[in-house]
Amino acid sequence: MNRQQLFANILRKRSFLCVGLDPDLDKMPASLEGDLFKFNKAIIDATAQHAIAFKPNLAFYEVQGVKGYKAFEDTVRYIRNNYPDVMIIADAKRGDIGNTSRMYARSFFETLDVDAITVAPYMGEDSVTPFLGYDGKWVIVLGLTSNKGSHDFQLTTDATGTPLYKNVLSKVSSWGNDSNMMFVVGATQGQLFEEVRQVVPSHFLLVPGVGAQGGSLAEVAKYGMTRECGLIVNSSRGIIHASSNDDFAQVAAAKAAQLNAEMAHILENYRFFS
Repeated sequence: MNRQQLFANILRKRSFLCVGLDPDLDKMPASLEGDLFKFNKAIIDATAQHAIAFKPNLAFYEVQGVKGYKAFEDTVRYIRNNYPDVMIIADAKRGDIGNTSRMYARSFFETLDVDAITVAPYMGEDSVTPFLGYDGKWVIVLGLTSNKGSHDFQLTTDATGTPLYKNVLSKVSSWGNDSNMMFVVGATQGQLFEEVRQVVPSHFLLVPGVGAQGGSLAEVAKYGMTRECGLIVNSSRGIIHASSNDDFAQVAAAKAAQLNAEMAHILENYRFFS
């Protein structure tokens, strides 16, 4: 999925919602007996009309070993076959020496055929650039995350007073461009989105932390919106585990519709529609 297709889908659905497919076995209805794919299929069918992306997090599948990884593969295949307009983001946070990263890239972009993968940049350029050699695919690099521990490193400053995350954004953005690279910026960082946009004014940002983690959608849009939206806002637990009963899919649909309506209102206010 290229940048033009992504933006067209945002306009068509009046949404920049990403639904995180992070199925927690302890929060799934007992009637599903731990069947991750069955759970995901119901969530996907219930929310696809509101979402421009789905983001399965590998950890929630790998915990079940081979069975879980098969559920991940089946989930990707189901989205690709039934909702080909929806971006598939593998939340894997890969990043290793060049030869290993090349294998990761082949695994996710060739074998699995996802549209995007999250990558950790700590090991530098040769750990990231192998993911950039695929047309229509995206590398989503960790920039400024929403977790409490982000303050341990990302906000530390150098001798000039520049925080580490800004140096990361500046350096990493030079390896790709705004048509093959995005950055993760957590919704809980609020007004720092304005600082982020000073460094990467046109890149799309994948924004976790809205919903269960308390991030403000209005604040994210105020400081992070671009002329092409530039935002993919993720909600996981707040949608897929809004109910742990057999009505989980219906409740998830309602939660996704609510966020979709808020996003449509924001897009209208930013005059994306005539």
